[in-house]
Amino acid sequence: MTWLIVIGLAVVVFAAIAFAFRVRHGREVLGGALLLGLAGYALQGSPTTPGAPKAPAEKIAGEAAAGVAERQKLGEGAGMGDKHIVIADALARHGQFADSAEVLRGAVEKDPNNAEAWLAMGNSLVGHAEGTVSPAALFAYGRAAKAAPDSPGPPFFLGLALLQSGRIAEGRAMWAGLLARSPKDAPWRADLEKRLIELDNYLAQQMGGGAGAPVSGQ
Repeated sequence: MTWLIVIGLAVVVFAAIAFAFRVRHGREVLGGALLLGLAGYALQGSPTTPGAPKAPAEKIAGEAAAGVAERQKLGEGAGMGDKHIVIADALARHGQFADSAEVLRGAVEKDPNNAEAWLAMGNSLVGHAEGTVSPAALFAYGRAAKAAPDSPGPPFFLGLALLQSGRIAEGRAMWAGLLARSPKDAPWRADLEKRLIELDNYLAQQMGGGAGAPVSGQ
């Protein structure tokens, strides 16, 4: 059935070009081109192969939006008045990470000590690389940490990116270091400690052991 449709379309295309557009010369070339196209389809076409749909855009946008919200929460709303960050966050929420990073480049060119812009750029670069921690992302996280050494954002998100990219030991060390130097009353401490316990439990299960020991500033 599929072949009948393909051949029928080829005949229609030939008729449209040759007669509707009154092409009198070169019909042999036109016919040869269509036959060549059919031959290529015969060699490479797989109309019966099941499709492999990509992940829904809604899921990507949802995860990106959650990441933006988490960064804003850790930064206690820092950068909300910066138009570059506002635009970049909107782009990131829709999975447009490359455009987001480009907008943030304008922010750090304007203010090289804009820690929130550097952090957002690191996250966008990781998102653009589909979870891979690129040298550019590492540079952005480093600049964010240098501009705001007491902020939990850079080590938290760098640790998260390392974990997601499979660099478990480095990611865990980053989170453990952040927990160790976090004040006892830090608003992010309880969540971070919970994440570390869950991570250790998961690692213990992967190694065939029991539940991991609770983490407390280690």
